[in-house]
Amino acid sequence: MKISRYLILGSFLMVCILSACSSNTSSKRATDLSIEDLVIEVPLSGNAWIVDDVSLNESMIIEAGLSNWSEKSNLIRTYVRVNSPGKLNLGIKAKLLKGSSKVKVTIGDESKEIVIKDIQSTLIPVGEFDISEEGYVQIDLQGISKTDVFFGEVSHFVVGGEATAKGTYFVKDDFYWGRRGPSVHLGYEIPAEAGDIEWFYNEIEVPEGNDLVGSYYMANGFGEGYFGIQVNSETERRILFSVWSSFKTDNPNDIPEDEKIKLLKKGDGVKTGEFGNEGSGGQSYRIYDWKAGNKYRFLLGAKPTNDNSTDYTAYFFAPEIGQWELIASFRRPKTSTYLTRPHSFLENFMTEMGQFTRKGTYLNQWVRNTEGTWFEMTKAKFTADATARKDARLDYAGGVEGECFYLKNCGFFSEKTSFDTFFNRTELGIEPMIYFEKLP
Repeated sequence: MKISRYLILGSFLMVCILSACSSNTSSKRATDLSIEDLVIEVPLSGNAWIVDDVSLNESMIIEAGLSNWSEKSNLIRTYVRVNSPGKLNLGIKAKLLKGSSKVKVTIGDESKEIVIKDIQSTLIPVGEFDISEEGYVQIDLQGISKTDVFFGEVSHFVVGGEATAKGTYFVKDDFYWGRRGPSVHLGYEIPAEAGDIEWFYNEIEVPEGNDLVGSYYMANGFGEGYFGIQVNSETERRILFSVWSSFKTDNPNDIPEDEKIKLLKKGDGVKTGEFGNEGSGGQSYRIYDWKAGNKYRFLLGAKPTNDNSTDYTAYFFAPEIGQWELIASFRRPKTSTYLTRPHSFLENFMTEMGQFTRKGTYLNQWVRNTEGTWFEMTKAKFTADATARKDARLDYAGGVEGECFYLKNCGFFSEKTSFDTFFNRTELGIEPMIYFEKLP
């Protein structure tokens, strides 16, 4: 009897020991991680944002990484994309010039705490996290307590483990463009029988909640410029129409007089001038409080003149006003062409806003030829910019939803659309009803 009891007790102890060993090996603690477990450095300067107050991004996310971190309320969010589920080993490279601090690192519903106290940048193991699926991983960092003013300076998160075995994606360089996020485009196919195109018509509806500051919903792009709507701040929105000069420069002051864009006319309340940095030319904009959920109409014309120039004219139709209004008309010297390359795009132009997703829908595209015949464009090619094409950011999408095309970017959603994919929307047959002789 006693022998049986001892055998049962021994078996029970052996099961407990094996169970404990199994538990310890399945999930590494911070103290179990070695340098070999942490091999991929993710710089915060290109991959982290201040979430609770976007205005702090400029002062807190600098070239060296996270700095000036003093408030418990600051939520610092870093993104890295992994290509497979599994264990993710995580470390942090940080320093603190004075005192010590305790901070919390969270992925999903799992949080771990570490102490920052070294005055030299040190790789601090955080621990192992379970990643359930491939896609973007969101790493949150928050301060808990500190003995002095700051929680620390953080240059990198460092990752490894089976979740990274098939590759990782994050912004490695060109941090300005990486923080803005990928721009996405739709290139519309003109029917072969259309001939020379004098007018391009398009409609945009921004879904409610997607009208984020820093967004440019460009409706009518063409070979020499673009025309659309922007959200410039919490209190200002614009209708923007620009035409590039034929002279290639980022500085408008360098453009020779005979290649400068000439203003022919402009609408009420429209401001005009020059622009630079992404090519140079003539620009016009009107401050207008357009609304998400409303459908806006855009009409763009191009007509060659007799002196090797082309005149471009943009009109805007707001449902709140109920009539076509002139934005501006520009003349581009040393150019003789009708409209080419009709396209739309969606971009974010503020680095602090690259952490948020936006979406636009593009409806009922038409072109009108020189003979006055309208042609519907129902086929579009999805493309994206260099930030997307070099895999710095993979949060981009576009295609067809119902009867319209759509574009979506930023915010680190995990689905994406393949570059150079063609999409076809439903043919609507709703030809624009425009009385050209009555346009201002």
